[in-house]
Amino acid sequence: MNDNALFDTYSDCYDPLDPNGNITITFDIPQWTDDGYVARVNIQNFYLYRHVDKPGWNLGWTWTNNEFIWSMSGAFATQEGDCSSFRPPTPHSCKKNPIIADLLPEALPQNKSEDCCRGGLLAAWAIDPLKSFSSFEIKVGNLGNFSAYKPVNLTLLAPGPGYTCGPLVTTDPTVSSSIGGRREEQVFITWRSTCTYSSYVANKTPVCCASLSSFYNPTITSCPNCSCGCRATDQSSTKCARESSPLSVANALYNRPDPDIVQCSDHMCPLRVHWHVKNNYRDHWRVKLTISNYNYGRNYSDWNVLVQHPGFSQSIRTYSFNSTVLPTAGIKDEVVLFWGLEFYNNELLQADEKQLGSLTTEILLEKDSDSFTLGNGWAFPRRIYFNGENCEMPPPDNFPMLPNGSSSQKPTRRQFLLLFLIYMTFKTLIA
Repeated sequence: MNDNALFDTYSDCYDPLDPNGNITITFDIPQWTDDGYVARVNIQNFYLYRHVDKPGWNLGWTWTNNEFIWSMSGAFATQEGDCSSFRPPTPHSCKKNPIIADLLPEALPQNKSEDCCRGGLLAAWAIDPLKSFSSFEIKVGNLGNFSAYKPVNLTLLAPGPGYTCGPLVTTDPTVSSSIGGRREEQVFITWRSTCTYSSYVANKTPVCCASLSSFYNPTITSCPNCSCGCRATDQSSTKCARESSPLSVANALYNRPDPDIVQCSDHMCPLRVHWHVKNNYRDHWRVKLTISNYNYGRNYSDWNVLVQHPGFSQSIRTYSFNSTVLPTAGIKDEVVLFWGLEFYNNELLQADEKQLGSLTTEILLEKDSDSFTLGNGWAFPRRIYFNGENCEMPPPDNFPMLPNGSSSQKPTRRQFLLLFLIYMTFKTLIA
């Protein structure tokens, strides 16, 4: 890889909307054994708006010597490997490069460890920090009298590719408290690695697009054509079903249980976010935000939408979603994260024969008299993300425009005075 390619890869990992985002892997060794050690492994999601969805994370590494895993709690190795040289009890995994997966919440109590068993799901840090991490314990053996060797080549699927993990490095030992916080205890060794996400590494096609509309223009700015790919000429090879063909939809729903089959459209995106400028008041303005799911086989649990807009510098009120302003680096526009209300609309359902899966909210924004305007597309977002993935935006030239002759400028003091004089003259004439 040349220097330019390396720079492009690292710059792609850096996200100014989430400058400190990463997933941190920590190995703590609190206990030695006769032939190895016990390690507590923690996976912490520090991404503000990127979460780990179903089917969950997989963590892998390579042993540098002849280690094996005697036992595990809170997670499991997906392959046992060749343990034929051992007499019972047989190790949990003899793989040189084990892959670890999380246990489900309903796992048996004897198989659990502290802070484990979330089914591989990690919430975004800004939404639910208490569910943004998971832990498990492993008993490592076959090391003789030597203390420990760092595993190498860490890999993280969360759940798909896109994450690059750095090497484990030795850091200050983790310190915890006991006896009601009156005593500090520390582990013997702590190793830590950070994993960062890159859409370049993930090499995935877009999954989301944005459309726009406004009360002052009857034209709807649709998602750009082929935002998430185009349909092939041979419809039998296309992973989409026409809404106008009930047989095609039924085939997608029942005969081909493929979660990636979507409703056929010009944009071919599984998801669409629509921003509608609904009302303009004297001190406030109102927006309707709608999320549509074109998938015939996939729901989205604990979804979130990130919107970058200069109008968020003023106070906002959201009626059907949760929302919070996120810190950014080097971006003058504010960024707000929206997500569903628990037990109400935190799951975006799949499409069916009758309609798309859809969620909506209205947003009331306070006006900044110095910056607010309906002209030149100011009222529309600069960027939109769904579940951390960038939504394809229409080009600014296609944004809904004000009607000819309209002005986005506020009346001047002289214009107000002229209107007042006309009003008083008219009032005198009809008196």
